[in-house]
Parts: sequence; structure tokens; C-alpha cells
Amino acid sequence: MLTIAQETYDAIVAHAKRDHPDEACGVVAGPEGSDRADRFIPMVNAAGSPTFYEFDSAELLALYKDMDARDEEPVVVYHSHTATEAYPSRTDIGLASEPNAHYVLVSTREHGNSEGPVEFRSYRIIDGVVTEEEVTITPTGTPDQRESTP
Repeated sequence: MLTIAQETYDAIVAHAKRDHPDEACGVVAGPEGSDRADRFIPMVNAAGSPTFYEFDSAELLALYKDMDARDEEPVVVYHSHTATEAYPSRTDIGLASEPNAHYVLVSTREHGNSEGPVEFRSYRIIDGVVTEEEVTITPTGTPDQRESTP
């Protein structure tokens, strides 16, 4: 089960809507081994594509160095789908290299960057096996939640 704060959920959804019609991507980091999604980090989709996302390699390297210095790991790896459901594509499954991460997909296909709900789903992807999991959203303002941008 993925547990995230309302403000982190809202930030992921806002990023997905803002980048629509291109896919958005990012990470929510947390203390190593904790499964606590604390620090929202929106990233640039280097592919600039409505059908594919790719982290910028220099930005990703800097992020991993920063997480290492903070004793953090990627708790959530998220991206959006702009024209399809929030389910991992074959490419998404192939790129899933963090066995402890929750892979969140947000579909903006119905409303794009306009007001309206999105489809928000979370998965564990281990050795190519996709397992959907429940998402629990906690109230905003819990003391352990921090937000940052690069």
C-alpha cells in the first residue's frame, strides 16, 4: 500500500496537468528503508513527448547524489499518461529499476490540463511483474511531510 500526504498527491496531479499534453515525471524521496514518501521532486521529461518520458541523465545523477547525501531513496517514481489509462506500458515496465519504489501513474486523458479529476494509481513492479496497490492519502500538514523542488 502507498501512503502519501494530500499535498504530495496534489503536487503530483498539478505537475501532470501542467505538463499535459506531454508526460510529466518525477520522484518522491524518503528516508532509506522507511517507505515514507516525504520530499516531492518534479523532474523534466527530457523526451518532451506525449507518449514517453525520460529523466534527464544529468538531473537524475544529481538527484541520486542528493538523495545519497540525505540518506534517502526514491519511494515513489511517478509519471503521467496523457492519452491512455494509468497502467504501466511495456516500456514503463522495462524501465522500472527500483524494486522498493511505488510506481505512480496519473492519467490526464479525460480533462488534460483543465479542471477535473484524474486517474491516480500505484503499482509495484518487480522483475517485470506488475501488482496494483491501494493508495491512502493522509491529511495535509502531517509533520513528516516536506516538499522541495530542484
